[in-house]
Amino acid sequence: MKRTISTLLLVLAAALSATAQMDRRVQNKPYIDLRQLHFGILVGMNLQDIEFENVGPQTIVSEDGTTSEELILCDADKWNPGFTVGVLGEWRLSDNFSLRFTPQMHFGAKHLSFLNRNRRDEQGNMIRQTQDLKSTYVSLPIDLKFAAPRWNNHRVYVMAGINPCINLTGSESDIIRLKRYNTMVEVGLGCDFYLPFFKLIPELKFCFGLGDVLDQNHKKELRDANLKPYAGSVSSAQSKMIVLTFYFE
Repeated sequence: MKRTISTLLLVLAAALSATAQMDRRVQNKPYIDLRQLHFGILVGMNLQDIEFENVGPQTIVSEDGTTSEELILCDADKWNPGFTVGVLGEWRLSDNFSLRFTPQMHFGAKHLSFLNRNRRDEQGNMIRQTQDLKSTYVSLPIDLKFAAPRWNNHRVYVMAGINPCINLTGSESDIIRLKRYNTMVEVGLGCDFYLPFFKLIPELKFCFGLGDVLDQNHKKELRDANLKPYAGSVSSAQSKMIVLTFYFE
C-alpha cells in the first residue's frame, strides 16, 4: 500500500510539474488581441451546393400545337471544390467578443443533372442533360465572434453572422440560371494559432441561403425550345456552401 501511495504521489508530482511548465510557456504575439482594430488576409477552399424543388410532371405544348407530358428530375449530383480569397477587418468589442467584416470572392461550380424519365434514347436509357453551373460570388459577411480565453498559443472560437452575396456569373444559354443577389446565414468554428511572427486562424463554416435563388424569368428567355422543359422542371432553389478558410494576421 505504501508503495502504491508513493507511486501515485510521484505521478501527481510529475503531472503538476508538466502543467506548471505548460503554464510557463512563452506566449507568441502576447498583445496582438489587445488592438482595437486589426486586419488580415484570407485564402481557402469552398464546396458549393444547391437544393432544388422539382415540379413533377409537366404538360408541354410544342410549336405545332401538340401536347406531351414530361417528367424531368433535376439534382446537383457532384460537388466541385472551389477557391476563396479575401481580406479581414476585425473590431474588438471586449475580451471575448469581436465584430468581423470579411469581403471575399468564392470561385466554384455545381454540376447539375437533368433526367427525363418519359423519354429514352436508342439504347433504352432515359434522356439525360447536364450543366456545369459556374458561380463566382462576391460576399460581404458580417460576423460576431466569441473566443474563449487564450491558452498558451491557442484560442478556440465560434462565430455566426449574415452574408450578402452577389453572383457575377450567368449565361443566357444556361438551362438553369441563378439570381444575381442572395443572402446567407453562416455559422462556424475555428482556432487562433499564435506563431512567432503572425497569427494563423483555420476556420470551418457552413452557409445556408435564405429564400429562393432561382431566376424564374430565365425560362422565357431561352432561345432553344428543347431546353425549356428542363428549365421548367424546378420551381425553386436554395444555395448552400461549406468554406474552409485560413486567415493570416
